[in-house]
Amino acid sequence: MSTADDSGDWVGSTRRSAARDRILATAGEVFASRGADASMSDIAEAVGCSRATLYRYFDSRTRLQLAYIAAVTRSVSATVRERTDHLTDPAVRLTESVVLALAAVREDPALSAWFAPRGAGLTSELALSSDTIETVARRFLSADSESAAVGARWLIRMIVSFLVVPAGPDSEREMIRLFVTPPLLASVGMDDRTTG
Repeated sequence: MSTADDSGDWVGSTRRSAARDRILATAGEVFASRGADASMSDIAEAVGCSRATLYRYFDSRTRLQLAYIAAVTRSVSATVRERTDHLTDPAVRLTESVVLALAAVREDPALSAWFAPRGAGLTSELALSSDTIETVARRFLSADSESAAVGARWLIRMIVSFLVVPAGPDSEREMIRLFVTPPLLASVGMDDRTTG
């Protein structure tokens, strides 16, 4: 852990948002090597600041974890949206959105480490409590109703289960197409427009 005086610390002299971004980027590296349960001391040491400074930006490890999840989720969402915007069939778009999201999470070293068996419980809890993830899941459903909110939470549970217990890309795509997409679209009143 750094013993640098916080007033001379790089974080103290950097704009707050840039400092948060640097902390989150470094936290991602630490999460990749140590998993989601990496300590604030581990992260502070890697960042090169004191724990006190780190706690000024994130008042708990959970808040730092959720901030990291939110940042990565926004990036994954943008990638998924870019790659599915051309799809007009809601069933195809939803299925492909989930498949692409799974692939993006697995490609991120920090996130893939989070879904290893030893960290899956904590990661599942964090994913299910992230407002950002729920917002993105609602966008996947292209609906904004109470049933879409419930459907989004169910979709998150399905995505987490695929990440924790992978079945292979082709098998997962088929399961999503047959058993995830139809009931979700039906729950938000879009089942009459799907073609599977």
